[in-house]
Amino acid sequence: MGMAGIFVGGGGEGYSDRQELTLGYANRHGLIAGATGTGKTVTLQILAEGFSAAGVPVFLSDVKGDLSGIAKSGSAEFKLHDAFTTRAQKIGFDDYRYDAFPVTFWDLFGDQGHPVRTTVAEMGPLLISRLLELTEAQEGILNIAFRVADEQGLPVLDLKDLQALLVWVGENREDLSLRYGNVSVASIGAIQRRLLVLENEGGAKLFGEPALELADIMRTDVDGRGRINILAADKLMASPRLYATFLLWLLSELFEELPEVGDPDKPKLVFFFDEAHLLFEDAPKALVDKVEQVARLIRSKGVGVYFITQNPADVPEDILGQLGNRIQHALRAFTARDKKNLRAAADTYRPNPRFDTEEAIREVGVGEAVTSMLMKKGVPGIVERTLIRPPSSQLGPITKGERADVIATSPIAGKYEALKDRESAYEVLKARADKAAAEAEAAEQKEEEQEAAMREYNAGRRYSGSRVGRSTSRRTRQTTIGGAIGQAVIKELKGTTGRRIVRGILGGMFKGR
Repeated sequence: MGMAGIFVGGGGEGYSDRQELTLGYANRHGLIAGATGTGKTVTLQILAEGFSAAGVPVFLSDVKGDLSGIAKSGSAEFKLHDAFTTRAQKIGFDDYRYDAFPVTFWDLFGDQGHPVRTTVAEMGPLLISRLLELTEAQEGILNIAFRVADEQGLPVLDLKDLQALLVWVGENREDLSLRYGNVSVASIGAIQRRLLVLENEGGAKLFGEPALELADIMRTDVDGRGRINILAADKLMASPRLYATFLLWLLSELFEELPEVGDPDKPKLVFFFDEAHLLFEDAPKALVDKVEQVARLIRSKGVGVYFITQNPADVPEDILGQLGNRIQHALRAFTARDKKNLRAAADTYRPNPRFDTEEAIREVGVGEAVTSMLMKKGVPGIVERTLIRPPSSQLGPITKGERADVIATSPIAGKYEALKDRESAYEVLKARADKAAAEAEAAEQKEEEQEAAMREYNAGRRYSGSRVGRSTSRRTRQTTIGGAIGQAVIKELKGTTGRRIVRGILGGMFKGR
C-alpha cells in the first residue's frame, strides 16, 4: 500500500499521468518557482488546500492580498468554472468539487486579522540587529544591552523597553566599557535612530504582549482539517526587512520549541515562505548559515518549509539542495544571465528522456509546471510536465465583510486583540529615575533648609522675617522649577524619540539598582 499524498496535477499526452506530493516526505521541504504571472499563487493555494484536507495546519503569507479566497468555496458562477471543470476532467481529478477551508487571519498591524506579536527578548539580538541593519559594533552594544537586562531581571518586551534600556546603557557606559569593551555614545545613538525608523514603518506593533503562542498556528478544526493561517502581507511588503525577519523569527521559534518527531506520516505544520529572495538579499553569511541549519534540522520536528520565489537562483545552493519537492513554473530567458539561471534550474532535476527539461521550463504555460516530487525512500522523482489542478476554494480575495466574519468567529477571537502593558524595563527604569529624582530633590531641600536656619541664627531675630520670606519664596520657585524639570523628564521618558534631554538631566540617576 502506497503512502497518502496530495494530488498536484497530471494531464497525460506529453504530461505526467498523476503527480502527488507524498505526505510522508512533505516535511523534506519544497520549492515553488516561476516568473510573475505563471501561476505560483494558485499552486500555493492548491497545496494549502491539500495539506488542510489531510489534517495538516499551514502557515502562509498573502503577499498580493488574493489568498483570502481559501476561506470561501469556489462557485459555478465563477467565470473560470468551465475551464476548471475541463482541466479537472483532463487530469483525472474525478472527485473535484468546490469547498471552503478553515482559515485564521493574522496581521502584524491588526487591521486584516488577529494581531501577531512577539517580545523583543524573544526575538533576540541577532534578529533585531538584522531588522535594524546594524553594524558589527552596534550589534555588540545590543548584545551588551540584552546581557544587562538578563543580569538585572529587566523584562524587555516592547520597543520602549529597549529604548529605556539603551538610555541606561548610555548612562553606565564607562562601567560597561570596563567589563565588555568600548560602548560608544555614537553607536547607541545610531541604534536609537534605527529604532525610530522601524517605529515609523509600523514595526513597534510587532513587539509586545500577548505574544503569539505557537499552538495557535498549529490547530486542526473540529472536522480534523488543518487550519490555514494566512498572514496579511500586502502592507507588510512595504517593509521587506520586517517581513523577512518576522518569518525567520517564527521559523526559529518552531525550531526551538517543537519536540523531535523523526519522520512522521504527515507534517505537524507546513510553512510557506513567499518572496523568499527577501530572506537572503544582503544577508550576512552567519544568518544564511543559520537558515540553512534550521532548514536541515526542522524537518525532524515535523515542519515542512516551502520557499516561493521567482527564480531558484534566489535561494542559496546549500538550502536549494534540501528542497526535495519542486514545482517549477515558466522561467523567461531574455538575457545571458537569464539563460544561465534557466540552465542551472534545469540541471537540478532528474532528467526525463521524453523531453528537454530546459526547453520545458521555458515553454510551460500559465497553470502548467515542471514538477519533481520525492518518491519511495525520499528519492527525487523524474521530472514531469504537469497541468496543475484547479483550486476548490474561491480564486481571488473575499470581501472585507466576509473577512471580518471569519475573524470574529475564529477559535482565537479576542485572545490577542487587546495589548497588555505589564511592568517591564521601561517602567522599572522610570521608577528608579523618579525615585532618584525625588531623593535628589529632598536632599536639596533639606540642605537649603539647613542653610536658611544657619543664616537665621547668625543674623539674629531682628532680620528673621524678611530672611525666611526670601528663603521660602526661593524654595517655592526652585520647587516649581524642579517640578517642571520632572515633568520634562517624564514626558521625555514616555516619548520614543531623541534622548539628549534625558541624558542631560538624569545624569547618573539610572545608575544603581
